[in-house]
Amino acid sequence: MIELDTEQATARQWFEHLRDLICAEFEAIEREAGSDAAFDYIAWDRVDPSGEPGGGGVRGVMKGRVFEKVGVNVSTVGGTFEGEFGKTIHGAGDDPRFFATGISLVAHMANPHVPAVHMNCRFLVTTKRWFGGGADLNPPLPIAEDTGDFHATLQAACNAHDASYYPRFKKWADDYFYIPHRQVHRGVGGIFFDHVEGDFATNFAFVQDVGRAFLDAFPRIVRRRMLDAFTEADVQAMREWRGRYAEFNLVYDRGTLFGLKTGGNIDAILMSLPPVASWS
Repeated sequence: MIELDTEQATARQWFEHLRDLICAEFEAIEREAGSDAAFDYIAWDRVDPSGEPGGGGVRGVMKGRVFEKVGVNVSTVGGTFEGEFGKTIHGAGDDPRFFATGISLVAHMANPHVPAVHMNCRFLVTTKRWFGGGADLNPPLPIAEDTGDFHATLQAACNAHDASYYPRFKKWADDYFYIPHRQVHRGVGGIFFDHVEGDFATNFAFVQDVGRAFLDAFPRIVRRRMLDAFTEADVQAMREWRGRYAEFNLVYDRGTLFGLKTGGNIDAILMSLPPVASWS
């Protein structure tokens, strides 16, 4: 087990608490739909390249009537970056030692009218300390009301801390969640931020509010759409859209690369991939 300082332990505890809140809410939605689906939790351990204990995490997955597949993972890892990869990480160019703790969530929905979603928040320590994360909505069949609701909730959370956050982090999400070889965005956006450093308490409060905003907005959207009628054509459109989502996560996603480069749990890293996808 890796040793944590006060800030590291505080961040870890919050991410695990947020996981518990989110999973409870998603299971409640399944109950409302007449399903007894629940999360299965699988713990995993990581060994650092040095041979020392390198932390680990817990992978949580649920497959239900509303959530065709949802993964909610928490991890706390540390050790030393291997090779040249550390030079690409903020603050690790001259010292490859690192610590990272966070939550990562991806939900693929059974009803094409319910948007898929991604959310993650993380705290990293190299020679610097910073938070990163965000949330973005990924509807196969976009609905303006849901997009507006999601963005308005995130904007309110951002504005409570800094009026510049939402426009800056929204643009960052628009630029980041883009598939160059398709020349399309992955979804309808949200916010994305990285290297938020400085006063720990201030930045931690912001990251907590991002988590709370997600927990406020997304379940509300799910309940609004989960009983909507849909057609086979809608399902096929969703599966083709999922193919684009998979392409982004396998080719461009930073989190996927970080997990693979740091010896993370493969099943947890690839839990973002949809259960069924197609390419026309």
